[in-house]
Amino acid sequence: MKRFANSVLILVFVAAVSAPAWAQGRGVVVFATQSPGNSNTCSRLPGQATLKEALEAAVSAEDTGLNLHMWATIVDRDGVVCAVAFSGIDRGAQWPGSRVISAQKANTANAFSLDSTSESNGSGKATGLALSTANLYSAVQPGGSLYGLQQSNPVDVSVAYKGPSANYGRANDPMVGSKIGGINVFGGGLALYAAEARLVGAVGVSGDTSCADHRIAWRVRHNLGLDVLATVGGVSGDPAHPDNIVFDITPNPNGGTGISAGGFGHPHCTASDGDPKDLPAVQ
Repeated sequence: MKRFANSVLILVFVAAVSAPAWAQGRGVVVFATQSPGNSNTCSRLPGQATLKEALEAAVSAEDTGLNLHMWATIVDRDGVVCAVAFSGIDRGAQWPGSRVISAQKANTANAFSLDSTSESNGSGKATGLALSTANLYSAVQPGGSLYGLQQSNPVDVSVAYKGPSANYGRANDPMVGSKIGGINVFGGGLALYAAEARLVGAVGVSGDTSCADHRIAWRVRHNLGLDVLATVGGVSGDPAHPDNIVFDITPNPNGGTGISAGGFGHPHCTASDGDPKDLPAVQ
């Protein structure tokens, strides 16, 4: 019996130290080890409390769109959901459907952005390439260069709608610790770049017009200090805002989707979308 008890204790200890480490501020304490060279973990990203504070400040600072409350989600470089938060008084104060959309946006921005480590053996981008979800809108329309992308990585519904609903947007949101998947191709998703322009994951924001979502996501990233991408390439044509939303779509004389001059444009949402250049410059 003593030998058996010792074996059980050893197994429990091994399981504990092998568990994944998640973001700070979640109210969950685990003993964890990290695989050598693996920096793409939630433990190195803002936790739920920090995300919520950054989101609330961003919502308060933004006056475009419909002036609604928002959802925000952070994923790590592997697409694992690290934190989910909302800005209202409870989970019903913002569109319930926007919780999963915010996670889709985070997954998309992470999945289709790069940093300088992408370059090797004569291929890749020496400066990386930051693509916001807003940058993908025109490219995925019929005839666009990325048409069909939006169907390429479906949401894992077993993660998206797992209960209990009372925990949605809290430190123990059921999405946390799992890969959500999903592709979203309108404003609100931005890659997160830490020191030395290293890509560490992404943030997605949803709950208003897609143009306001983009602006609030931009402010959230800035508030978190994870906008170190002044040296990173983008498609906006503005080095101070490399992955900013681009309003260059003109009506198509033949009807249907408008034409983006640069191929990465996003439509206007309301008459009060604001000037993209008035957003904070990246670091």
